[in-house]
Amino acid sequence: MEQDLTNIILDCLKGNRKAQEQLYRQLYAFAMAIAMRYAADEQESADILGHAFVKMFRSINSFDQTKGNFHGWFKKIVINESLDHIKRRSRFTHLELDEAEEPFVNNSIIEKIDAAGILQLVRQLPPATHAVFVLYAIDGYTHKEIAAQLNISEGTSKWHLSEARKNLQQKINAIKI
Repeated sequence: MEQDLTNIILDCLKGNRKAQEQLYRQLYAFAMAIAMRYAADEQESADILGHAFVKMFRSINSFDQTKGNFHGWFKKIVINESLDHIKRRSRFTHLELDEAEEPFVNNSIIEKIDAAGILQLVRQLPPATHAVFVLYAIDGYTHKEIAAQLNISEGTSKWHLSEARKNLQQKINAIKI
């Protein structure tokens, strides 16, 4: 862990408000990038971040650097807060999927869309489907881990991923080359 960050965290543990502000400023862009993957827009991301930072400051004394780095610990807080936010605004449907179809997307279309354009399409997915897609495709969680985090079955997680892929395929194919 970088010495500056270590000192800031130690000062935060002592309740130093200036150190808390420094930590907030240092982590804001990192946390916003994570929250934006799960949120429908910047306002929703800001709401998620507000809650995530409060949770982080309240539980900063539970951070154990022998178990991992601070950024990884905080990333988990932001992801969990994002999922809590999604759960509050939507219902996860318990649908099962035996065989997920792999949708076909024309590569020439993909080449014309930048990352921001793809993220905008992902944000248009229904909240539960959006969450599963981001957890699986971007953050690298397995269906088993997603099912445990969202309190759904692995089959439901696979169904949401399949729905996300189909929906994104339709949206991407609708883009004029």
